[in-house]
Amino acid sequence: MNRYRILAGIFCLLATGNVLAEEADTLKVVDVEEITVIAAPKENRKLREQPAAVTLLSQQDMQNAQVNSIKNLTSVVPNMFIPDYGSRLTSAVYIRGIGSRINTPSVGLYVDNIPYIDKSAFDFSYADVERIDVLRGPQGTLYGRNAMGGLIKVHTKSPFSYQGTDFHVGAGTHNAYNTSLTHYHQLSERFAFSAGGFYDYQGGFFRNTVRDEKADKGQSAGGRFRAIYLPSDNWKADLNINYEYSDQGGYPYFYLGSLAPAGQKEELKPYIGKISNDEASSYYRNLLNAGLNLEYQARNFTLSMVTGYQYLKDRMFMDQDFSPANIFNIEQRQKMNTLSEEVVLKSRPNRRWQWTTGAFGFYQWLHTDGPVVFHKEGIDQVIEGNANNVFAGLSGAPDMHLTINDQNMRVSGSFDTPTLSGAIFHQSTFNDLLTEGLSATVGLRLDYEKIRMDYNSASTPTDFDFKVTVNKPGMPFPIVIENASPLRGNAAYQGKESTDYVQLLPKFALQYEWSKGNNVYATATRGYRSGGYNIQMFSDLITGVLSNSMIDAIAADENLKMINLMIDVNTIKQKVPEVREATRYKPEYTWNYEAGMHLTLWEDRLLADVSAFYMDTRDQQISKFAESGLGRITVNAGKSRSYGAEASLQAALTDAFTLNACYGYTYATFKEYVGNARINGELQEVSYNGKYVPFVPKHTMNVGGQYIFRIRPGRWLDCIRLSANYTGAGRIYWTEENNVSQAFYGTLNGRISFQKGHGQIDFWVRNALDKDYASFYFESMGNGFMQKGRPVQAGIELRCRF
Repeated sequence: MNRYRILAGIFCLLATGNVLAEEADTLKVVDVEEITVIAAPKENRKLREQPAAVTLLSQQDMQNAQVNSIKNLTSVVPNMFIPDYGSRLTSAVYIRGIGSRINTPSVGLYVDNIPYIDKSAFDFSYADVERIDVLRGPQGTLYGRNAMGGLIKVHTKSPFSYQGTDFHVGAGTHNAYNTSLTHYHQLSERFAFSAGGFYDYQGGFFRNTVRDEKADKGQSAGGRFRAIYLPSDNWKADLNINYEYSDQGGYPYFYLGSLAPAGQKEELKPYIGKISNDEASSYYRNLLNAGLNLEYQARNFTLSMVTGYQYLKDRMFMDQDFSPANIFNIEQRQKMNTLSEEVVLKSRPNRRWQWTTGAFGFYQWLHTDGPVVFHKEGIDQVIEGNANNVFAGLSGAPDMHLTINDQNMRVSGSFDTPTLSGAIFHQSTFNDLLTEGLSATVGLRLDYEKIRMDYNSASTPTDFDFKVTVNKPGMPFPIVIENASPLRGNAAYQGKESTDYVQLLPKFALQYEWSKGNNVYATATRGYRSGGYNIQMFSDLITGVLSNSMIDAIAADENLKMINLMIDVNTIKQKVPEVREATRYKPEYTWNYEAGMHLTLWEDRLLADVSAFYMDTRDQQISKFAESGLGRITVNAGKSRSYGAEASLQAALTDAFTLNACYGYTYATFKEYVGNARINGELQEVSYNGKYVPFVPKHTMNVGGQYIFRIRPGRWLDCIRLSANYTGAGRIYWTEENNVSQAFYGTLNGRISFQKGHGQIDFWVRNALDKDYASFYFESMGNGFMQKGRPVQAGIELRCRF
């Protein structure tokens, strides 16, 4: 008999059973891995039966915890922190002290088994998501690069397990509206499809006081088409196409004051505690993802072929000085095409020797335009002001002054940064080794990556004047010498850089299982995060070269040649590093040592997971603003370590009451890291050894529950569901110096649902206690800035299936 017909029938029955369970108002701990049609192409066993720390969230779990995007996973998963700041461009995912704010991610993301290579695409709508799996710790052996912190696997609803049309509409305070409509249809035992779309509008939470408008309002819309075809007894094809457009305001950063020593004048004192940008920051994105899963079932093995394609086109515009002054702005436009292919062979389940072997490769075309525009105030402060400060600090030199005549200056940047990656991998698990229930897993991945950067960056020609004033004792009047002809400075960079890496990513694990769903394990795994190039550094390089070009123009002027007799002009030139030295950062590596336990108790009504870990990280990548404030860069921090523990619990205490709780502890510190910091206005080397790694909360926690009030049959309602959860995180240090931090904070969320048949009305609240906390902090150009977490918000939703 056609095994896929049986499979489809089982999934339809499970879906119907779930609906009936809801109508009967019965709660239990559900094995969410049972309800997905598309099995994982690499794993031979369910995730909780493997030697790994995992969190599995069903659709009901996501509704209870109000998870509607990746950033809502913070603290719902132990030791996971994803600050909600900036815009959809930024998805900074931290797990166990490993994380990334810019450039390559440190946590991988798969949607329906399709890899999302670039984290600019991580923040998307969860309108039709069925379940989420989060694996903590390096997953490099099976998943390769940039999964050193863990892996997030998102599964959308299958048209074989869901039938009918889902409709959702909602509204909330702060002028928020959203709606979605998806139809799931099974045409035959061999073919099913789904199609739908969504629209979301956010009125914004934070007001820009200078422009008198909301800084973070935005909207997004998109749709998904999915088709599953079973052409024969052994073949399955799953096509998934998803498009999403978003257009939003962004970067609502509050000014916290100058970092200058006490006693110095605070120029922007009236704006402390306010968002005060004179230009509106924004971000828009077009995102298309497509994937084709082909699977062949043989007697002894399964063959999977997964092809993925991702297209991203976006524009980020930022008032880079984050102040009411008209200093400078930055614009970044990306156009990315990524094509990936993975072929996996794995043994059939329930064998003594279970194995997985495969090959993976992708090529990414990425073009970035990143111009920086200096306005007159910026020219006066950053270029003209810095140059005149240098002249004023020259001992014994005459009074010299430079005046730039341009009203604006543009530093252009055009970059092509293609990436090629390929890998082969194998993992074997030997079951019932020496004794029944004992298994050993060994795996190895050979990963190759090549990164290239073609760069073309230049400033507009800068016209300026220069004068020297000589005023010595005994002179009747000062002598003023000015340039004889117009002076001009130029700066440009054009060239190529490339680098490649070869990585070996092993895995070792021992596990003992004494009954289904009960096991203990110990693992040792290695992971790595890709290196690359800081294209944002070119603005710094260009301004340095421009400054030197202007000094050369001064020294060559007919009237000003005498300056060569007064000073050595070479001593006042900036030391501009080579492009490779200034822009390249190295890969990051980690070894993760872990022991844990999965327990299924009390007649499957209690699930408990416990793990402890130690991570030894080399060349940790740290994100920071460049000293000039002209963009963020990634630097390597030497060595760091993190250790901690995690625990989670899900319990169906009665047929009406379920409880879930999780807790994570991470102690992440630098072991070897010497960086640069400004002390009393001077750049000095500072040791951060023993300091906490920024953006890593020491504690994360989540406590939640759900209770059902049963209504007698025949009444106007079937049931009333009450759910609430409290999530917390902290302390979080924002800087390497550990001089600014966010104390432990928590937010309370709640929902009440009135259900009748296939329809329900929900009333919800987020951050019910209106907790005031910082979701992000940074320092730039001698000032401190912060983005606040969202305040209390409440709303109503209508859901139905017909």
